[in-house]
Amino acid sequence: MEFRHEVKHEISFSDMMILRHRLQAVTYPDPHTINGKYFIRSLYFDNLADKALLEKINGVNRREKFRIRYYNGDTSVIHLEKKSKIDSLGNKQSAPLTAEQAQAIVDGDIDWMPESEHRLIRELYSKMKIQGIAPKTIVDYTREPYIYPAGNVRVTLDYNVRSGMRCTDFLNPDCVTVPVSDSIILEVKWDGFLPDIIRHAMALTDTREGAFSKYAACRIYG
Repeated sequence: MEFRHEVKHEISFSDMMILRHRLQAVTYPDPHTINGKYFIRSLYFDNLADKALLEKINGVNRREKFRIRYYNGDTSVIHLEKKSKIDSLGNKQSAPLTAEQAQAIVDGDIDWMPESEHRLIRELYSKMKIQGIAPKTIVDYTREPYIYPAGNVRVTLDYNVRSGMRCTDFLNPDCVTVPVSDSIILEVKWDGFLPDIIRHAMALTDTREGAFSKYAACRIYG
């Protein structure tokens, strides 16, 4: 399993304006964006004891969480993802899902999952059965991504975080979501090294590392 460095900061609106200007000057656009950004909808999983939520809140060094995600309202491309964290290192594993498969998981129709060709889908099934994890809440937000090839750097600005409250019908475009925070999240991911040009571009005076979790914020409603 390969891990990448991951650092997250909560920043102000003025900082976002400064960073946007700097990053646009030195990075490359993500070809999958629409006008430089995209809309992300995720469905997060947790168990009855809120294991994933509490591990995040308590700052547990080794943790994992499952989610299903699609972009820009396009349900023709959906992925099951598992995020693993060890301190400031992160790993993401992914497997494709059809809209029908994603809806079946939401509906609790999971008997087909052990026969999947994708190991991650089989793993989710096992943990749904053994650990009792299940769909918990929808998390919506807007993301601006910036790419720098050296070091395989990806810088993102996330904002407009919204919660589906207790709704898990995440394929329904009419599912009501509510804003939960006006926070802006700067996240930086890289492989072996972080180039100085990116480090200097992100130099800010007032940031708080690891101070915000979109999933935790969206759980305020249940």
